Amino acid sequence: MLLNLSRKKSASISLQAAMTLTEWSERTIRRRVADGSLQCVSDNTASNKTLIYLKSIEADLCIPLSADDIELLKAADAGDAPAQTDLALLFLIHGKAKSAAYWLELAAKQNFPDAMHWLGRCYLCGEGFVKDETLALMWIAKAASLGHPVAQAQVEALSRQ
Repeated sequence: MLLNLSRKKSASISLQAAMTLTEWSERTIRRRVADGSLQCVSDNTASNKTLIYLKSIEADLCIPLSADDIELLKAADAGDAPAQTDLALLFLIHGKAKSAAYWLELAAKQNFPDAMHWLGRCYLCGEGFVKDETLALMWIAKAASLGHPVAQAQVEALSRQ
């Protein structure tokens, strides 16, 4: 169910989040901001980054968003690693691996083991990235070293081979 964002007029997201939600390039988003078809937050000097009103991309979302998903998106956009991982899984469920990869990388760089494990899986399967078994093993091993139980079992199984 796609949420009507007109009630959420003040909800805004980063340019990067808008890119993952629309699958548009940064250039396309900036062009649409310049021509007025996308609305930017006018007073965003405190954060010093481009903020887009979520309402202005509502018709172009590549996945459906519920009210809970919007809260998840806001937390992920604010840098919360568990939220970034959960948002990535939402993208994966909808077959949007490239967008999922963006959020998984952000969370993995914060040493969040679940994200590292999922990132390894994405590299292993070639979802969102070119298939790379070396990088897959690296991320799974990092997750294992941080105590991720599934990753630990996978690394242990590989060492027995």
